[in-house]
Amino acid sequence: MSIEWYLDFVDLDYAPSDRELVALFRIEPAKKITMREAAGRIASESSIGTWTTLTTMSPEKRRLMAKAYGIKGRWVRIAYPPELFEGGNMPQILSSIAGNIFGMKAVRNLRLEDVRWPPGMVRSFRGPQFGIRGVRKIFKIEKRPITATVPKPKVGMSSEEHARAGYEAWMGGIDLLKDDENLSSQRFNQFERRARLSFKMRDRAERETGERKGYLINVTAETMEMLRRARLVRKLGGEHVMVDILTAGWAGVQTLREECEELGLAIHAHRAFHAAFTRDPKHGMSMLAVAKIARLVGVDQIHLGTVVGKLESSREEVLAIQRAITSKNVTGNGLILQQRWGTIKPVFPVSSGGLHPGLIPQIISMLGRDIVIQVGGGVWGHPQGGRAGATAVRQAIDAVLDGVSLEKRAESEMELRAALEKWGYIRPK
Repeated sequence: MSIEWYLDFVDLDYAPSDRELVALFRIEPAKKITMREAAGRIASESSIGTWTTLTTMSPEKRRLMAKAYGIKGRWVRIAYPPELFEGGNMPQILSSIAGNIFGMKAVRNLRLEDVRWPPGMVRSFRGPQFGIRGVRKIFKIEKRPITATVPKPKVGMSSEEHARAGYEAWMGGIDLLKDDENLSSQRFNQFERRARLSFKMRDRAERETGERKGYLINVTAETMEMLRRARLVRKLGGEHVMVDILTAGWAGVQTLREECEELGLAIHAHRAFHAAFTRDPKHGMSMLAVAKIARLVGVDQIHLGTVVGKLESSREEVLAIQRAITSKNVTGNGLILQQRWGTIKPVFPVSSGGLHPGLIPQIISMLGRDIVIQVGGGVWGHPQGGRAGATAVRQAIDAVLDGVSLEKRAESEMELRAALEKWGYIRPK
């Protein structure tokens, strides 16, 4: 008598209903394990099964079995009945479809590539409060890309130095000052002091430029402290908070999203830590899956890569993420699942990591105008200083939108000319 029942979880002809969650996996079975056996084990472990048959099983419970189907090469789709999940509870959902399965001996490598979120589950999450249109409305920027910068060095500045750097960037034409992922409330730059000084300088820059300016301040901390910091941001007149979504955890992000609903704050999502499990193309989880989760949970902006910058990302991946977080409906293909977002708003994509003015034409050509272009070293490494670096970024964007080459625009714009003389069109490594 067989003690295993893994193959009961495989039905190659299965046709999932619209109510079911569908996960797309890439599987490499361990030695002496067939693809069907590996797929059955994953479907079993992520739903109601275990390593042996059970005397406690009943026909009603069997209806909760996940079903592996559509095996093509190393690609497998698994459909899950919606009753397996608690709506609006992202930690519970991911503990199911991305939990114990990654440690199973039956697989050499396993990667969660994509998830099709069913309508009922989509409705259980808030999604972005503002999205692309809402963020543009806040800053009164209708057509051009929004710009952002992180003061460099990203940690080590005092609160006073940080606020002054923000003022210089804002005066040079940058829209959003941003903390980086590892700046929170260190002794040399405490959160509350940095916030008060930076918003004071933000207000000054707005008066002097006549433009709206923003500060993406990093509230990442223990959850209750994050909420306290968000309330301070609102009190000081901020419009955004920034959070490291993966190190804070989905439960923390969901709680912050609830608070930001009351405070009227947009959420900028930094993806620090993602490459620990997204970079390996054979194992872990794709950034596409992470970005879709972030959209459901309710961030308004998220980093998606550059292709031409310093961080690892392919053009195909970046464009797929952009479609997934900005489109109302996503058409599926062999490697991307169909997705209908209902009333969930689109997320503002952020392109960052090793950018400078010479790369801006490539970014806009690839990603369009609905993009936040974040330039750090390419602002603060400018030979004439941060204000000139910020100006060069805006000059490069304006040149692209005017249909003028950077070389031509640089003939009359000394800041852009200096940037091109230093960096040209190099792609950092």
